[in-house]
Parts: sequence; C-alpha cells; structure tokens
Amino acid sequence: MDPEMQKMKEVVLVYLDRSGGLQKFVHDCKKYNDSKQSYAVYRFIISINPFDIAELDATLGNYILHNPLQAAEIFQSVCFVAIKTLSLIEQLQTEAQISILLKPTHLPPLPSYVLSLSAYPFNYTSQRFYVSEGIVIAMGTVTKYTQGARFLCTEETCPFSEGFRCIRVHCPGATESATVRTDFVCSLCSSPLQEDMKFRVLGDKQIVEMIDAKILNALKGYSNDKSHFRMQAFTVFLRDELANKMTIGNHYRIIGIPACVQNGLQATACIEVSSVQLYKPNGPSFVSDNFKYLLSLTSSSCWRFTAVLANIFASQVVPPGTYNTLKLAVLLSLVQTCEKENADYLDLLIVTSDTLITDRLLNYSLCLLPRGIRHPPSSEIFPSVSKDKHGTGSASIQACSAVLAKGGICYIGDLSSYKKDKLELLQSVLESRTTTVFIPGKKYGEEADQQVTVSVQTNFWSFVDVDSSSKKHIQKENFLIGQMDVSLIPVNLVDGFGLLIYNEFPSCRPSSPVVHHILKRAINPEAMLYKVSQQFRTQDYEEFILFARNLHVELSSEAESLIQGYYLASRRVRRDSIHGSTLSASALKNLISLSKAHAKLSLRQTVLEEDAVIAVLLLESSLTLKYGTSALCVAPNPVFPFDLSDENSLQQRDIYLMQCHHQLLKFIAAYSPGIHINSNEE
Repeated sequence: MDPEMQKMKEVVLVYLDRSGGLQKFVHDCKKYNDSKQSYAVYRFIISINPFDIAELDATLGNYILHNPLQAAEIFQSVCFVAIKTLSLIEQLQTEAQISILLKPTHLPPLPSYVLSLSAYPFNYTSQRFYVSEGIVIAMGTVTKYTQGARFLCTEETCPFSEGFRCIRVHCPGATESATVRTDFVCSLCSSPLQEDMKFRVLGDKQIVEMIDAKILNALKGYSNDKSHFRMQAFTVFLRDELANKMTIGNHYRIIGIPACVQNGLQATACIEVSSVQLYKPNGPSFVSDNFKYLLSLTSSSCWRFTAVLANIFASQVVPPGTYNTLKLAVLLSLVQTCEKENADYLDLLIVTSDTLITDRLLNYSLCLLPRGIRHPPSSEIFPSVSKDKHGTGSASIQACSAVLAKGGICYIGDLSSYKKDKLELLQSVLESRTTTVFIPGKKYGEEADQQVTVSVQTNFWSFVDVDSSSKKHIQKENFLIGQMDVSLIPVNLVDGFGLLIYNEFPSCRPSSPVVHHILKRAINPEAMLYKVSQQFRTQDYEEFILFARNLHVELSSEAESLIQGYYLASRRVRRDSIHGSTLSASALKNLISLSKAHAKLSLRQTVLEEDAVIAVLLLESSLTLKYGTSALCVAPNPVFPFDLSDENSLQQRDIYLMQCHHQLLKFIAAYSPGIHINSNEE
C-alpha cells in the first residue's frame, strides 16, 4: 500500500476517535446489526471539520476540500476495516456495500470556496465543496430515489453471479439512470448484469429552486443601484435527512458539490447539498450621527423625534412637510417588519386621488428594506403549483411576491384592479397570515391529494383611487360624519388592513411645493433639492430602519391600560342593535402594533403612554374613515393638525397632543369605567 495513503487512513482513525465520530459510527452500526436484515448499501454520515483534519494531515485536508469523492473512499476503507475488526455488522460482506457521506461543518472563508450564483461562469465541473447562499423560490414534493442497488452477473459460472460484488451507489449530481438501468455489464466476464430488486435501497429526494438574493433589487419599484447583472435560478437537491429542511421564501447558506444534470437535450446546473443553514444577516448596530443629534435635540418630548422624522422623510420624492401622516404610517410599517411567526404586522391601505405621488412614495420606501417587493400585476401574489421541470412529473410550489417579501413589505398597487377571487384570498391571508396550496394527486402522479400550508410573514401596502372607484359604482347617500365611500372594496377586506389612511388633507398637501418639486426633478433628476436630503441620505434611512426594527420593545403598564381602556370604550361606542360592535377583534392587535412601532421609531425599548396616544389617534382616524366619527371625535388629521415649520410649531403640536391625551382619558372614564388609569391633572 502507498505509504501516504496508509498515513491518511491512520489520520482518519485518529480524527474519528478524537472528534467523537467513531462513537457515533459504532452506534449507527449497532442499529444495522440489531435489525438482522441484509442491505445492499449501509449508509453512514460523517461530520467533518476541515480545519481539524488539516492540522492532523494537510494532504488529507486537501483531499476533503478538493477531492471529496476520493476522500470518501479513504473513509470507506477505514470504516470497513473497523466493522470487520470489531464485528460491528455481521451481515456486511464487501467494502462496496459501505456508502460514506462526508459533511463539512464549514469551509475556509476564502473567495475560491464561494460559489456565486450570479457570477459567470458557473463552475460545476470541479466536483468539490463550495459554500453558497440564496433564497428558495420553488419547492417540489418529496419523491423517492435509489440510494444503492445490488447487481448480479447473468453468467452462472461467474464469481459475480452471487454475493455483493456489484454494488452501485448514488453519486452527487447523478441521475437515477446512472445508478440503476438495464445495460450494465460485468467487469469480470462482460456478461449483462441484472438487478436484484429485493436489495434496492430507496431514499427521499426533494428538488428546490434557489436564486441569488440580489434578484430582490430587481423586484423593487425604485432603486438607486444602476448596475446591471444577469441572474438565473439554480437547482438544489435535498436528499434523505435534508428533505423538508428548507422553507419557501427563506434565505439559506448551503454547502454542497455542484454538478450538471442531463435531462434529455437539456443540461441543468445544480448543487447536491450536504448541509443547510438558515441565513440571518446581522442588522446595523448603530444609526448615523445626524439621527443621534436629531434625537438629542428632540429629547424634551416623546413626540417630536418621530414628527421631524416623518416631516423630512422621502425628500427625494416629495417635498418636506407634505404627506406627513402617510409618511409616518409608512415609517411605522417599515419598522414593524420581521420574520417571526407571531410578529406584529402593520398593513396599510391608502385612499387617495393622487395615485402618482402615492405610488412614487411607496416605491421609494420599499427600497429601505432588503425584502421590499413591488408586485408585478402579471404574476401571482400568493404561491401557485406547477409541474416540476426536471422530468419527475411531481408538483412544485412556486414562490410569489408575498413569500419573497418575507420579513419585509409586499406592495400590491391599486386594490381596485384585482378581481373578486384575488381579493377574497388576500382577505383570508390578512386574517390568518397563511395560505393553503392544493396539489391534486391525480395530476401530479400521487395517490392522494395534498394541502400545503405556506406562512405569509409580510406587511401589505395598497391604495384605492377614489376618483376611479367613484366612476365604477353608485355612491351611497347615507354617509355618517367623517365617513368615506370605500364600498368598492369588501368591508371585511378593508378591516383586514391595520390602517386606513386618507392623504388628501389640505394641510398635508400644499399643491405649490409638490408641483415645484416635480418640475425640478423632471429638469434635473439627480439634484439634491433640499438640505435635509444631504443630511439624511437614503442609506442613513436604510440603516435607521434596520436598526429600529430589530429593537425588542415591551409594553409599559400605563400604555397597556390606555390601549385596553380605549379598545373597550370604542367597542361600546361603535355598535348598533343589529350587528353589534363594528370594532373587529383585530383592532386591539393593530393598536398594540402601532404603539410598538412608534416606540421603535423613537428608538425606545419601552412603549410609553405617548406612543399609545399616537396609536389611538391613527386608529381612530382610520375607524372614522370606515364607520364615521365617534364620541371621541378626533380632528380630520389628528396626528399632524398643522404644518411643522419651526420649534414653535413643534411646541404647539405637543400642547395639542397633550389635550388629545386628556380627552382620551375622559373618553375612557366615560365609556369604560372599569379601567383604572393613572392621570396627572395639571
């Protein structure tokens, strides 16, 4: 035996002993031995730390990183000797029956070990481990594949006509026909080989489509990134213990061996995965100095920082001081984005007659998040099913705008442009945050029908054009004070959105500044029209939003009492004798979500009464648009009653909000007397 090969085998044994792999190997052997059943293939998974191996023997470390199939043969030889020496599996006859899967825990953090899914050329010929990452955009159902099979020579006098001499095992990237087919010949006598079907070993296989995360930049409505690049989805094979380890829409980092799968005349680049890890990028641990300075300047009031923030936000799209209520709502929704199962969502439905400006503002805001998706009308909002394109005939669940926007925003445009069935599905998703995909078994080669539930963890933005909607239907005549006609959209769907915003208040939209802004932008699109655009850049807002949304906030007892008191009082006030209370159960969740969002936007980790006051005013304004005014009787634009031009206007707004707070306490005392709230009488 080659001395170098002998040394590597000794190192393998030492490594398995030190790492605990030998103990696991013995335990796995015991399972096979206890079954008392003969297998064509005995499969073992060995976890490998390349750094530890390289320290023991650099040559073996190089084999594992750059020739993993040959390295597996070295481990196979060592394991066979161990089994025979220690009599671990009595049924085992030949070394060919052992299948070793090496799974590296990680790879060296060097560019040569990273497989970029957007770079050209796509290196799929090296047959070595790479690390890559991407977002799952399609998932097939779990099907079977052949892990290994036993073949016998048809010539009875040939030694290979019995025993376990001819064993074929699946290799990374190989198709089913490479493992089992009818034209194999004996390597000893060249006679045809025939499979012994009793010993075929089957495993689970799942085909997944992934794409580079950069593709999300192309799905945003607006972007400062002018670079051009080509991207293409790539195929990932998940086998056995890795099947169903991925979730559609999630971002994963994978380690695997690239390969090229031939399907007829088509060749598909793919990756045979050995490990899967959910990828969670770290958000910024800071905000810009200008935001810190602004926070210190406005520290005398809990309301001022967010007011100034909304006032100057999106100055690249609209002039400062315009659309303040809408911009505050957008900022609150942006910081209430995360990928948790039971997250606090904040969906926005905007009623407007100025769809162009509204659309531009929402498109710009999408780009502040990594997962901001502008839904293209030609595609599906929610997951759909199609036939797998790799020739298996099985079903494949395709991602969609809502799933790709996981942990972010899905902007679906004009709500009135969608048909009834789409609106009903959207309403169902807003209520449950899940959608069900039906897979007919007969169509996709399955014995029974399947239903797959997909989680939808995103905030939805949409708008309704009041001018176009008024032309499509006859308006109602029996409106209450403050109520708007949104009867074109189903009532339950409107209730599904956390906040209904009407952005046409005169003080929020001076026509002259907006017109001047549009004209200047048309003449010089790259110009910085306002000083605040230089002080608070888009990148600064991106960092601010990512920092703020990662804050963990808790409700204070005072804020909780105020929210609970308002909710109970509103349920008693907003009711009729026929339908009962018009306030839905989701209103309480929306109140809590708004309060937490305002605390995050204020860079606080505790929700104060002041946050709850803003939440109540925004929700009450939304309820007024839906059902008319109540006994609380808030102003038409309760959060920004007048323009913010200087410190004096901020002081006046503070006084006004204190009066609203006092009015709210009286409202709770009158209509929800059982709630005890501490109030400071001045």
